[in-house]
Amino acid sequence: MEVETTIIGAGVIGLAIAAALSKQDQNIYVIESNATFGNETSRRNNEVIHAGIYYPKDSLKTRLCVEGNRLLRRLCESNQIPFRMCGKLIVATSEEDVIQLEALAARAKDNGVKDLDLLSGAECRKMEPRLRAVAALYSPSSGIIDSQCLIRHFVAQAGMNGVTFVYQTRIEKVVKIIPGQYAIYVVYPDGEKERFTTRRLINAAGLDADRIAASMGLDIDQQGYRQYFWKGEYFSVQWPLSTIRQLIYPVPEPQMTGLGVGVITDLSGRLRLGPNAIFMPNRAMDHTVDPGRLEDSFNAARRYLPSLRREDISPDMAGIRPKLQGPGDPLRDFIIQEESANGLPGVVNLAGIESPGLTACIAIANHVKGLIA
Repeated sequence: MEVETTIIGAGVIGLAIAAALSKQDQNIYVIESNATFGNETSRRNNEVIHAGIYYPKDSLKTRLCVEGNRLLRRLCESNQIPFRMCGKLIVATSEEDVIQLEALAARAKDNGVKDLDLLSGAECRKMEPRLRAVAALYSPSSGIIDSQCLIRHFVAQAGMNGVTFVYQTRIEKVVKIIPGQYAIYVVYPDGEKERFTTRRLINAAGLDADRIAASMGLDIDQQGYRQYFWKGEYFSVQWPLSTIRQLIYPVPEPQMTGLGVGVITDLSGRLRLGPNAIFMPNRAMDHTVDPGRLEDSFNAARRYLPSLRREDISPDMAGIRPKLQGPGDPLRDFIIQEESANGLPGVVNLAGIESPGLTACIAIANHVKGLIA
């Protein structure tokens, strides 16, 4: 079998790419190892729409997040995909935190995020009476989305455009036949193996993206494609619905290992604490929530929510993010790389697509479309 374009991965990124490419291209296959779409990182996240505050100006994370925020909101409005721009408060609980907030505000303005306000503690309490803060950075361009509805939209759009989806199929390896033609070796659930060829290959395999890249013969350490698994755990807050209406985050952690334990609301008004950032050295697909870590998240949130009680929270869910940095490593950008320079024309590898990947998904799809055009 010969395929024009193969996309590996049916998470939100692979599906957004499939929807974008299929508007003008035909003979596109999406290969997914799970039994259905959006079953890993795309399902297990906080569904936050980010504004583009945190990352360096010239990074892909910043550019694609700022652009993606606008495109995602437009898509939701046009297609009745549930979302709400509830806003985000990044809170300072000490004068040292205020210095970081001011630096964040300057970075965000440099990134093109022009609508931030630096609020006093009194202004914070007017917005959220339960909040204790000496100051906060308010981002009205932050919000929440029904990510599963978004994913189903991309699946429907791609399907209407003729994209073929193949589930429960694992990629064994990718072999270059000639430049611009690649053999993909797959394994089906019953152990049967098959080989097909493709002209273009887009590796949007999420947690498995570095393994796929290595199967092409790329040195993932030399290229910087090796991924590290970090688990983020969430804890339910048993407060009445809509007790907190904004997203509330602390100042970010050093080296941006995570954004810190925040209070996340969903579209129903239900509250969760999280996520933390737990390094998984063996890349275990462990989605359990360790009750022993509840105390840490509780104490982190109590710094700015003093009325929170230990009995108010309980384990909820966990997700795993593919980061390009291990413990102590510096911040890394997204990798979205067309591989002609490595002798693989028509191949695009995406690695380290963590937050703000959901916000940036449409912008990422457009970027990939431009790379292979």
